[in-house]
Amino acid sequence: QVQLVEAGGGLVQAGGSLRLSCTASGRTFSRNTVGWFRQAPGKERRFVAAIMWRGVVTYTYNADSVKGRFTISSDNAKTTVYLQMNSLQPEDTAVYYCAASNRGGRDPGDYDSWGQGTQVTVSS
Repeated sequence: QVQLVEAGGGLVQAGGSLRLSCTASGRTFSRNTVGWFRQAPGKERRFVAAIMWRGVVTYTYNADSVKGRFTISSDNAKTTVYLQMNSLQPEDTAVYYCAASNRGGRDPGDYDSWGQGTQVTVSS
C-alpha cells in the first residue's frame, strides 16, 4: 500500500481559501488516480475531486457541490496532489482525506490507500 500524507488544513472564515496537499512519502504516486474525500461528523465519507493520469493525458473531475470553487491539480513530477479550495463555506467543514487508486471513481470503495486526514473548519 501507498502511504499518503495530507497537509494544509486549518481554520478559516467563510469566503476564505485553503490549499491542501497530498504526498506519497515524497515519491511519485504509483497509482493512476488520486482523489480527495471529506467526512463531516456523523456523515458518510464523500467524494470531492479526483485527478487521473492516463499516459500523457490528465483528467480531473469534481463533485457538483464544489464545482467552481475547488480545483485539484498535481505537480509535474506527480509527487504532490493539491486541492485548492476557494469561497469556503461552513458546510465545507470536515476532515479531508486523500486516497489513491488504479480504478478511479467517486466511491471510497474504489480506493485502496488512504491518508490520515486533515481537519478543515470554516467559521461563519
